[in-house]
Amino acid sequence: MGTLTVDLGDRSYPIYVGQNLLGDEQWIRPHIKGNQVCVVTNETIAPLYLDKVVQSLQGLQVSTVVLPDGESHKNLEVLSRIFDQLLSERHNRTTTLIALGGGVVGDMTGFAAASYQRGVDFVQIPTTLLAQVDSSVGGKTGVNHPLGKNMIGAFHQPNAVIIDTDVLGSLPQRELSAGIAEVIKYGLIADAPFFEWLESNIARLMACDAEALAYSIERSCQNKADVVAKDEREGGIRAILNLGHTFGHAIETAQGYGEWLHGEAVAAGMVMAVDLSIREGWLPQSVQTRLVELLNLSKLPTKSPDDMDEEQFLSLMSVDKKVLDGQLRLVLLKALGEAVVSQDFSVDNLRQTLLHC
Repeated sequence: MGTLTVDLGDRSYPIYVGQNLLGDEQWIRPHIKGNQVCVVTNETIAPLYLDKVVQSLQGLQVSTVVLPDGESHKNLEVLSRIFDQLLSERHNRTTTLIALGGGVVGDMTGFAAASYQRGVDFVQIPTTLLAQVDSSVGGKTGVNHPLGKNMIGAFHQPNAVIIDTDVLGSLPQRELSAGIAEVIKYGLIADAPFFEWLESNIARLMACDAEALAYSIERSCQNKADVVAKDEREGGIRAILNLGHTFGHAIETAQGYGEWLHGEAVAAGMVMAVDLSIREGWLPQSVQTRLVELLNLSKLPTKSPDDMDEEQFLSLMSVDKKVLDGQLRLVLLKALGEAVVSQDFSVDNLRQTLLHC
């Protein structure tokens, strides 16, 4: 069992990583202040883990909300189901919301917690690798809009993140691979030795080796926690966590939310970001070669959809949250393990990347 800390002063919180944590009340009860709890999950996760979590909350007033599964349901209409339950069960400002699921459940539950009665507590219990290493940590919450991914939301930090590695055994291979994309991201942006470790251990991750998974989760969460502690609201360095995401969000929006998993779109987006960095003269070609090989071993896409052209990419990228005063900013690499947020790139080079990747 490992414990990490997201250091935000008096709003700091722990990340617990271990096996068989899900039904053990010692990890969750200390982070519930009142006597009301609402567990939000989805129709895939509910039959697997909802009862176990509810049993660990005996003695409290527990409500449950089971949402439809999938990125296509991450919208304001479905979000209202959480508010409907909270209001009908008369939850007050001391209630705690618990997000039991992947990134969609975590983002929506966090946004509901940020909004309900102007802000209540919540706890993250992520059940996918992608959520465990990325979306459950850092306080980004929100929903999608037809014109842009995650464009409606709030920063709202959880009280705790409880990561039970045992749940990954029930993940479909495609979901596991999508999570590995975000793991690879940390090596690219800030941790070159970790990238090298991944190159040597990717087969173990793909085989769900418990030790390799636990190590990669802890290392990823530590990398993210370090960045969030320096820049909670993405005013500067935190934006490096979005390597590949501006390209990837354009793919998700164009294809229809859920057609490409988030991690799949990020994988292709990271190749594009690396390609542009090479065209700018910042990286050797070998970095792209190594990344593509690692993504191939992870069964992840390395090219954008064939039916997307340059103009569609540019149009969708123009509504990205990193755009400032009409100027597109991208996360690029100066070196393996060294990411920057830059608007100082050639538009011609960007178009070449969009054309060839």
